[in-house]
Amino acid sequence: MRSTFSALPTAAKLLLIMSLALLPVGVAMVWTAHRGISHANALLDQRAEEQDQAASRAIESLIARNTLALRVAASAAIATPDTRDCEEVGRSLAIAPGVSRNFSIELADGSEHCVTPNFLPPSGARFAKPGGIALWLDPGGNALFVRVGLIGGMATDRLPFSELASAARDVAPDVLSLQLDDGVSEAAVIGRPGGAPRRVRASTHHMAGGQLSIRVSVPTDRLSVGDWLLLLLPLTMWVIAAVVSWLLVSRLLILPLRRLERAVATYDPAAGGFVLPRGIGPAVEIESLGEAFARSVERIETSEREMGDALEGQRRLVREVHHRVKNNLQVVASLLSIHGRNVIAPEGRSAYAAIARRVDALAVVHRNHFAEGEDNRGIALRPLLTELSAGLRGSAPDEARRTAITLDVDSAATTQDVAVAAAFLVTEVVEFAMLRQPTAPIEIDLRRTSELTGRLTIESAVLTEIDGDDKDKVQFERVITGLARQLRSSLELRLGRMSVELPIFPA
Repeated sequence: MRSTFSALPTAAKLLLIMSLALLPVGVAMVWTAHRGISHANALLDQRAEEQDQAASRAIESLIARNTLALRVAASAAIATPDTRDCEEVGRSLAIAPGVSRNFSIELADGSEHCVTPNFLPPSGARFAKPGGIALWLDPGGNALFVRVGLIGGMATDRLPFSELASAARDVAPDVLSLQLDDGVSEAAVIGRPGGAPRRVRASTHHMAGGQLSIRVSVPTDRLSVGDWLLLLLPLTMWVIAAVVSWLLVSRLLILPLRRLERAVATYDPAAGGFVLPRGIGPAVEIESLGEAFARSVERIETSEREMGDALEGQRRLVREVHHRVKNNLQVVASLLSIHGRNVIAPEGRSAYAAIARRVDALAVVHRNHFAEGEDNRGIALRPLLTELSAGLRGSAPDEARRTAITLDVDSAATTQDVAVAAAFLVTEVVEFAMLRQPTAPIEIDLRRTSELTGRLTIESAVLTEIDGDDKDKVQFERVITGLARQLRSSLELRLGRMSVELPIFPA
């Protein structure tokens, strides 16, 4: 049995083979691309985390610098009651990078020691013990207050959100938002204009013992449409390669071959020469195959014409041979008839007549073998038996000229050998009947018994004679038995009836 793969069309086989061959390559490329994109995503997550932490550390560092500078400068000012020391504090803070110059200094009893002109007094101030720190948001402005506890007082600094935002932007330019929460209120130091990205990393950091919470939001990039297309590109290439190969084979090879196959299948020699179908594709091999088939068809047609001419010549020659044999047999039958009429003895005339009838029967077979207009399907038995019966009545003795011969014959044809044996058999029986009982009617039937056989039956009253000592009857039975053996059939004899099986051609 043919396997399932062998039963598939060529295009389907090619598509399957190309798919199996390119699939490992496509899978490997997809896996490699996925790993690369996953690694890139991990790096982006790491970068977002680093920016998040860097922004938080920048805020903490800015607050720590301001706290340290303010603590150092304010400690010296509190030690002397002269308010002019605030100018020294301002000059000390001015030389420190990234430190606010707006501050106030309070004594331990809460009285104000000194304050810079641009410093706005804080609302909702918090107490800071010596060595401690207090942080809170200005509810009325965009600033963060930083208060440090000193021995003998406190110092308060005001950090605008712009400075906090600048410090965070310097180390983390991709920060989307940065919010501060002092437990009472919250404010946005950095806010992203427009809509937020799809993926955002947000984290919260606490400082100063949880007095201030810093919430930082940083975007995290992920696979874009282009990245997905890049990931699926190897798989897409695999599918495109397989489909394009299938289309090329189908269009350039399979479809032209099927057109050529249909042209060959529908080719009719009687309709004319073989014509190549149009659109058999650009493949020169298929075009060469079609031309080779056309040349083969032309050679076959030439050979068939030559064979047909030779066969027609042979048929004419055979017809001529049979015609000449028939003429010669008729001449012999005429000579026998002439010589028989000149014989005085009745036995001699009967012998000449019997021989003439058999010769005439053989001539009838040859005349019917290649009749004009016949399609050479063998010898037709109906016209043969009709002509033979008429000839037998014409050559019968005077007392048997009115013998009734009834024919009931189906249309059937057979070979020349069978026709000769059947003609001799009918001649023997009819002659025997006319000579023994001239007035008894004779019936000849031929019926098909199968596709390849027919039964010839002859009925006559003479066949009821059972005189075993009659030499003529014994001779008659010997002759018809031999003819039946020549027909390779058993002779069936009953009272008044004789039948034999004949091989015939299919209808």
